[in-house]
Amino acid sequence: MRLLSVLLHLLFQIFVAFATELTFELPDNEKQCFYEDLEKDVKFDIDYQVISGGNYDVDCFVTDPLDNILYTENRKQYDSFSHTTAMKGVYKVCFSNEFSTFSHKSIYLDFRHGDEDPLLPSMTRATALTQLESTCVSIHEILKVVAESQTWYRLREAHDRTRADQLLERVTFWSIGETILLFIIGIGQVMLLRSFFSDKKGSVAAMT
Repeated sequence: MRLLSVLLHLLFQIFVAFATELTFELPDNEKQCFYEDLEKDVKFDIDYQVISGGNYDVDCFVTDPLDNILYTENRKQYDSFSHTTAMKGVYKVCFSNEFSTFSHKSIYLDFRHGDEDPLLPSMTRATALTQLESTCVSIHEILKVVAESQTWYRLREAHDRTRADQLLERVTFWSIGETILLFIIGIGQVMLLRSFFSDKKGSVAAMT
């Protein structure tokens, strides 16, 4: 029974750790920022990826409470950034699509900060872990890998689905264009053949 409660606790921690994930729309010629109030000496990690839109690129920058640039990249499809805060205050993460004039983007963002709490209260002591605690740590690490893999596959599936939709749209327009072109060519050939017979009838009538 205790093992079951521990497993449920591990699952809860996994979901909490990934609760800062979000996917948002970034229109063309616009910029969107996210703000987080952090204490000093707190480590935070940022992962982002452009799921759809344009050339799958976006500008990103991170600033500290004094507006000092901690990270900046232009036209990246995906990237990661880690930093330990040097002061208390509001940190800003911004994404810009101002270089694009007609395509909006869908962007995935994962923002994590702080250290993980011990899985069990008894694990804070400076002694060797029991077999149960060691098993909990192993399961916890495996669940973290599973959660990260699921996130990667979910992003990959969304990216591939967008590509497939765009390809379907292009094939559809190309097929419609070819159909219209065939109709125009067919009508032109019929009119050309009719003009040949009309010219021949006119010549025969003139001779008689």
